[in-house]
Amino acid sequence: MRLSAVDRKATSLGLAAGMPLANARAMLPALKVMAANEPADRELLEHIADWCDRFTPFVAVHPPRTLLLDVTGAAHLFGGETAMLGQIRAGLSKQGFALRGAMAGTVLAARALARYRDGTIVPPGDEAAVIAPLPVEALDLDPVTTHAFRRAGLKSIGQVAGRGRAELTARFGASMVFTLDNALGRVEKPISPRLPLPDYRAECRFTEPVVTQDLILATLKSLSATLSAMLEERGEGVRRLEAGFFRTDGTVRRIVVETGQPIRQPAVIERLFREKLDALADPLDPGFGYDLIRLGVSRAERADPATVGFDANLDAEREIRFLVDRLAARFGSHRILSFQPNDTHIPEAAWAAVPAQYGRATKSTWKKIRIAQEAPRRPLRMLAKSEPVDVVAEIPQGSPLRFRWRRALHTVTHVEGPERIAMEWWRHQTPMPTRDYFRVEDEEGRRYWLYREGIYERETAASRWFMQGIFV
Repeated sequence: MRLSAVDRKATSLGLAAGMPLANARAMLPALKVMAANEPADRELLEHIADWCDRFTPFVAVHPPRTLLLDVTGAAHLFGGETAMLGQIRAGLSKQGFALRGAMAGTVLAARALARYRDGTIVPPGDEAAVIAPLPVEALDLDPVTTHAFRRAGLKSIGQVAGRGRAELTARFGASMVFTLDNALGRVEKPISPRLPLPDYRAECRFTEPVVTQDLILATLKSLSATLSAMLEERGEGVRRLEAGFFRTDGTVRRIVVETGQPIRQPAVIERLFREKLDALADPLDPGFGYDLIRLGVSRAERADPATVGFDANLDAEREIRFLVDRLAARFGSHRILSFQPNDTHIPEAAWAAVPAQYGRATKSTWKKIRIAQEAPRRPLRMLAKSEPVDVVAEIPQGSPLRFRWRRALHTVTHVEGPERIAMEWWRHQTPMPTRDYFRVEDEEGRRYWLYREGIYERETAASRWFMQGIFV
């Protein structure tokens, strides 16, 4: 067992992360330890990364205790690189964290300087000169390679960089040479953001934190207008919006709304967020207030002008789509469903329930199978899965006379059928049995839809009965 982390007092007494616990107890018998919790550490690191999103959306997590931020083009928004690094350090220190940070042109150079030269900001192109005096441990290589450098007398990064590339590649491999060149600023490896980057985004920073919901909604509407102008220039509309609320204490809340069609009207977007906020099971608690609200478009689509005929009721269709979006924002898109036909004659597969926001016109259409004044041929209510039925007696034509379903015995008084439906042989490797469907009515007037499955031409005993649906 080894120490995974130590506090400042333990460090002053000579303890360090990676030290065996037995050695640490020998040095300090009264040492207090607790079991490491990697999932909790990762969750805390993700929480800090959420807070860092206010500076740049390019935030990557490098467990167990490192965050990587790509602030290219964002430093001027905070008064320059020095001021930006100072704000990050001050904000996290205020939350009770001890940290070290640095800025450089490459990931490995910044990480090495943060560990060994806290607060360093390297001018572009000076990575090699600044990082050369650092020990080889700053490259964060595997222990075997680091020990080999030490044994060869190469104690600093500059000494390693002075050896020939062919020699280093032959001894340690191309991966180690790439790591060295990245630390020296000769090659660059971009970071992978922990969250997908939005297509468009707008944000509003407040000098004084805001707490009222009316002001929050007004801010979202203003940001929507900014995004609408950008989307209109490109002929696009939003399908998925994400609002981020950054509290002064470091807590970040994100709320997502989706739309069925590309839109860019600020009033519509504000109404959808109002519906979402009103329906939150965990209300949006502003605490001491939000100092930053960000609105991002995580999904945008082409929004071409629609050609409308004189007899088209465009307003009615628009109102229906808006109603679906509002209901989906309040109750969830998975609860607002629409039915779409499938190109098959299998009863249980003839339709599909899909979220109404994602429903699209298909080549298949609903087929009318009944004439006027005729009783329904299909039940309005079908079971999620066909249930076995025990047929006690059959009449000579093969229809059921009495059957038992869910432990209840039913006597058939009226019957219609059979209606034979063959399975789709081209979709299955093994032949599927044909079905004979019957519409039956029992002595209490209840009507059911049964089918018999089996090889009926030979009248074998392999036939089985199932309940498919109920007429209501």
